[in-house]
Amino acid sequence: MVDAGGGQKCSWRRRCRWQHSSVRLRLQRSRSPPSAHSFCLLIVFLAVVSHRVSVVLHPSWPRIYRGETVILRCQIQEAGGAQWTYEWKTTNRKSLIPREYMNISAAEAHSGEYSCRGKGEGLTPWSNVVKLTVCKLTTYHLNDMSPPQPVLSVSPSWPNPGASVTLSCEGLELQSAGWRFFWYKTVPDLFSRYTYELLPGSTNGTEQNSFIINGPTLTAGFVCRAGRGEPKFYSYYSEPKFVWSADPRPAASLSVNPDRVQHFRSDSVSLSCEGNSTEWRVMSITERGGLSYFICSYWGTMTGSTCAFDVSWNNGEVFWCESRSGETSNAVNITVQDDYYDDIILVSPVHPVTEGDPVTLSCRNKKQNLLSNVFFYHNDKLINNDSREELKISAVSKSDEGFYKCQHSGKESPSSWMSVRAVSSPVSSLLLVQLIIGPVSGILLIVLLLLLWCCIRLFLTERRSQSSTTGLAANQAGSQVYSSLLQ
Repeated sequence: MVDAGGGQKCSWRRRCRWQHSSVRLRLQRSRSPPSAHSFCLLIVFLAVVSHRVSVVLHPSWPRIYRGETVILRCQIQEAGGAQWTYEWKTTNRKSLIPREYMNISAAEAHSGEYSCRGKGEGLTPWSNVVKLTVCKLTTYHLNDMSPPQPVLSVSPSWPNPGASVTLSCEGLELQSAGWRFFWYKTVPDLFSRYTYELLPGSTNGTEQNSFIINGPTLTAGFVCRAGRGEPKFYSYYSEPKFVWSADPRPAASLSVNPDRVQHFRSDSVSLSCEGNSTEWRVMSITERGGLSYFICSYWGTMTGSTCAFDVSWNNGEVFWCESRSGETSNAVNITVQDDYYDDIILVSPVHPVTEGDPVTLSCRNKKQNLLSNVFFYHNDKLINNDSREELKISAVSKSDEGFYKCQHSGKESPSSWMSVRAVSSPVSSLLLVQLIIGPVSGILLIVLLLLLWCCIRLFLTERRSQSSTTGLAANQAGSQVYSSLLQ
């Protein structure tokens, strides 16, 4: 009951179904004379409903990239069956959107703070503030606000035969934020760089940003990318990284002339791709990771299935051949030395050396003269205290594998890796033969015994049949004689 003035009192009944946190009222008495029909006007200027309101961001990743789908929801607790409209405001503007959800295809303009409130029979307070950040990338070779580009690393790059290789997809901020990682093998395309083929086991992506490849035996390239959300938002593909095999193969092999790892910058060097293809390209990658290719029909000379290509370079590089049909050759690592008059180079084999084979290392100057009084180092350790003209290893072993360099008159050559290819031991080969022949011999013996048993059984059956026939004939003859005597 409220006093309206003039001795009149009005009663006010609250029809709201919720609690009000604050109500401002003004009561106005009717101008007509007091009577039983007098009434009071209740004017509600503002009613603020105490329901809790919150903004829910999905997905709730700290960083969103341009093109990703983001949903903002204005959630009212214990809303009941009331009809609500919604009001949103951001850092830059205030707008009335009569929807509970805001679907956003993210762009940089959507970055900011978001809050909301509901309006039904009353008005809720403003919700908490949610900050949305849409990334703007500044990578020089990508457009602003582009998807991110991960960085792939491989370890090791030059694996031993049969060894596993680990791929790691890195460079994405907050990798735990919903990313799944997809792994691809590069497929050579003669007139462009590569197409990509999804690796087995990577169809649905992996939660971990690493992937193990068991025992690659050929030179191959790999890339990765990441994806998250529904619909799937993908990053760019990484730049390709390569795993190299040093072993030449009949299907595709690369040779170097002169046949050594180190060369002077002014040297004339040719590469030859040979195999089962008539279309080749020579691939090269610098120490800084720059990848380039040279189509043999344009830059070299094709003779049958062999491509000859003259090399010009500025830095040490890794070279390999790729055919149009997708074959890859062995790779060679070439070191380039400057042309100063007193510089020296180590002469060492380009391809792996087989265990037991002889190897000769030497040291030469720019004029290609064989130097004497040379010290040789293996893994930075002096091999002998005396100087010599050549380092000769009569039968190389796996322990001889490593980095070699030479020193002459205070000058050192660059270091080069000499790889030693293991051969299967005779004991292992004999054991393998025994493992194969043993079970086969056992199976053959069992088959022969079964055949012998079948033959014996057949022979005995025939003998019994013959004996039964002979006995029956004798009985019939005896019966005839006995019958004649009785007569």
